[in-house]
Amino acid sequence: MKSKIYIAGKLGTESEKETLEEIDKLCRKLGFKTFLPHRDVGLAKGMKDVKRIFKGDVTEGFKKCKLVVANLNGLHVGAGTAWELGYAYANKIPAIGIKTDEKPEKALDYLSSIVIASTKIVTSFEELERELRERFNQEN
Repeated sequence: MKSKIYIAGKLGTESEKETLEEIDKLCRKLGFKTFLPHRDVGLAKGMKDVKRIFKGDVTEGFKKCKLVVANLNGLHVGAGTAWELGYAYANKIPAIGIKTDEKPEKALDYLSSIVIASTKIVTSFEELERELRERFNQEN
């Protein structure tokens, strides 16, 4: 069985969700199992959902996870995405960030040197596919 990939990113707009779903589609096309938080756990509609979301996203989502792919587009990474990347790093789970809206070196102020230093960043879906294929080849 191929590796499980956790897909991280902001969920505030339909465009952000669509980008995450595009990442998911690419990962599944390559044969990876995916965890997509808004698909697999749902969205928090209020404070009553917070514990359910945390348990689903962190306890279940990261279980047996071998890679995180994070959408880094926009003017900031997002608190949840930054937390997920930090959690992955602390647990020695590698991460690939995709930033298609501008080059990482132009986004230093809002990506942060910590995210840039700890995450492989690609700038296109083609580059992401190459990285994922390379990772797949390393597993076989």
